[in-house]
Amino acid sequence: MNKNKPNLVVLTGAGISAESGIATFRDSGGLWEGHKIEDVATPEAWKKNPELVLNFYNERRISVLQAKPNDAHESLVYLENYFNVQIITQNVDDLHERAGSKQVLHLHGEIRKARSTKNERLVYSIDGELLQMGQCCELGSQLRPHIVWFGEDVPLIENAAKMVSQADILLVIGTSLQVYPAAGLLHYFSAKKPLFLVDPKPQMIEKDNLKIIAKTAVVGMIELKHILKQFSHGE
Repeated sequence: MNKNKPNLVVLTGAGISAESGIATFRDSGGLWEGHKIEDVATPEAWKKNPELVLNFYNERRISVLQAKPNDAHESLVYLENYFNVQIITQNVDDLHERAGSKQVLHLHGEIRKARSTKNERLVYSIDGELLQMGQCCELGSQLRPHIVWFGEDVPLIENAAKMVSQADILLVIGTSLQVYPAAGLLHYFSAKKPLFLVDPKPQMIEKDNLKIIAKTAVVGMIELKHILKQFSHGE
């Protein structure tokens, strides 16, 4: 990390990946339509029907592999020329990494990884599109998606909170900030430092240091890149 550059922390949600063609479960045409959350995204679902859960995430993984980073992802890579950019994403795709971002923390897990059901610290990259029944960790237990399901703790939330507390500028892209614990990260950011929100339909947030860019991630980041460059030069 370059100590001469300001710390730009970026919190991203489904909106940044939607423009790459990855639907969100909150959209009417989202991938979760036809699936109840409790049937595919909870520890109870895994115990009840692990094959259904694996198939559901296999479909999502195929969608991610077919998608490509968009200009908003690329813009964050560009900003590394001026800032120490640290990304905290609620997304499970790897589009930030494929775009070239160097520091990415995945709050809710990673779709292209699997982990042991016996020891959660044993995490593996998934080779190809599918994770199937019978694929086991080195301890002999079935592998599950490396995803934080509803009802599970978010193990990296403290790391994320520390990153936000040390930010010089906080940028929020494509997330409603309505889902906790991620929404609570704003409480760790100084009210005296610049806060930017890029979202086409922003929720009302009462903060004096907030500038809202009510545009999609791709369009909004074109505008924001020029604004942030001024901050990097101390203007």
